[in-house]
Amino acid sequence: MTRDFYADLISVERLSEKTAEAYSASALIFLRWLQKEEKKLSGVDTNTLIYYLIWRNTGGIDELTIAKDISALRSFGSYLVRIGLWYENSASLLERPKATKALPRVLSVEQVDLLLSSIDVGKPLGIRDRALFELIYSCGLRISEACSLVTENLHLNEKIIIVRGKGDKERMVPFGNAAKEWLERYLSEVRPVLCGNRIVPEVFLNYQGKPLSRKGVWKNFQVFEAKAGVTAKVHTLRHSFATHLLAGGLDLRSVQELLGHADLATTQIYTHIENKQLKENHEKFFPGHGAAQN
Repeated sequence: MTRDFYADLISVERLSEKTAEAYSASALIFLRWLQKEEKKLSGVDTNTLIYYLIWRNTGGIDELTIAKDISALRSFGSYLVRIGLWYENSASLLERPKATKALPRVLSVEQVDLLLSSIDVGKPLGIRDRALFELIYSCGLRISEACSLVTENLHLNEKIIIVRGKGDKERMVPFGNAAKEWLERYLSEVRPVLCGNRIVPEVFLNYQGKPLSRKGVWKNFQVFEAKAGVTAKVHTLRHSFATHLLAGGLDLRSVQELLGHADLATTQIYTHIENKQLKENHEKFFPGHGAAQN
């Protein structure tokens, strides 16, 4: 098949011999991977291609080669459509990573656990912070989304929150058991003391009973970061959430919806992250945070 593909690249797409050779070689690697995974070429969809690129990425392939692979897969997909093997080009949704754009930092699940366990929950505000960062990680929240979360949009029994994200758009995001347990402790033991008799709609409050600010969240996180010996930012928890879900097999479209990304290409950057844990089992390394898959 790769010989016919090569001929098509030369005669139909009018590519140079060097490019046609490179694309044919990439297609051959892909076909061999399908054979190893016992997958039929006719049944390939975008998710299959994503998992293939993750496999390439975790094998030590650099970002430039991944970008070339994607270009080759797009052309190969067009060829398969022309010969009637594919109804549509599943590779057309793949976006080439920009070499100039830095990939987001991602923590392993062990690092996330180390970071969260460094919070002193023997103090009331520690319980609040544990609930806050468990929820940020479990839902992949931006700091602003966590700070603006109101009690009427927090549904503990259903383990769901309604998030108001960028562009004032709302989305529904599930959270896991660990986040629920710490939220229950915070809401029953700490928040009533912080707010007193006042009615404050925001879920997370500071020691004065006022809504917790982004700056306050950031400053607290720096303390835990130093204590745990983990280099990260609050937003790193969001990046880690997305990467860990993809590693566990959740499809890219669902991760896009959970993150509130308007463009799938924004979410796709997580498929290019070099992460040793990328192919590990999600349930093994994501304890208590697996509700987003259900």
